Amino acid sequence: MTIAVSLLRGINVGGRNMVRMEALREIHESLGCEKVRTYVQSGNVVFSAGKRDHSALAGRIADAIERGHGFRPDVVLRTASELRDAIAGNPFGGRSGIEPGKLLVMFLTDRPAGGAIEKLAAAYQGPEEFHLRGRELYIYYPDGQGRSKLTIALIEKTLKTTGTGRNWNTVTKLLAMAEELS
Repeated sequence: MTIAVSLLRGINVGGRNMVRMEALREIHESLGCEKVRTYVQSGNVVFSAGKRDHSALAGRIADAIERGHGFRPDVVLRTASELRDAIAGNPFGGRSGIEPGKLLVMFLTDRPAGGAIEKLAAAYQGPEEFHLRGRELYIYYPDGQGRSKLTIALIEKTLKTTGTGRNWNTVTKLLAMAEELS
């Protein structure tokens, strides 16, 4: 069995696109996932599943949410192994003064084309620092993400892919939950 995490974008934010965590568990279970657990209200689901096409499973999760709740969120899946690699690849890992709540990992649906990160660096000049490693974009927001001009919309437009972000505390908690299922 493969342990995986589905990361849903834009649910339960500002009173919109509401999905109870119980409903998310039920959706995953209806699709054959086992040992389903959720973490916080922002759409994090840890589960066990047979070896399958994760892209297809992400689509089936989005389909089920659309049928039952009337909107279609982006769903990004990562295996526990991929999540472990993302944590190990943290370019900020050895630096002092990095606040975990201000470090965001944006899990991208696709690997950006060559040169995309350079285009993002050219399109944005600010206090934030970012690094691309495979399908993960690590962003440190020293002043917080709320007022930053380095928005998800700018990132997606420049990198030509979508994704969803989680702060470092959430990323490490999700891996801990995934490892408990192993």
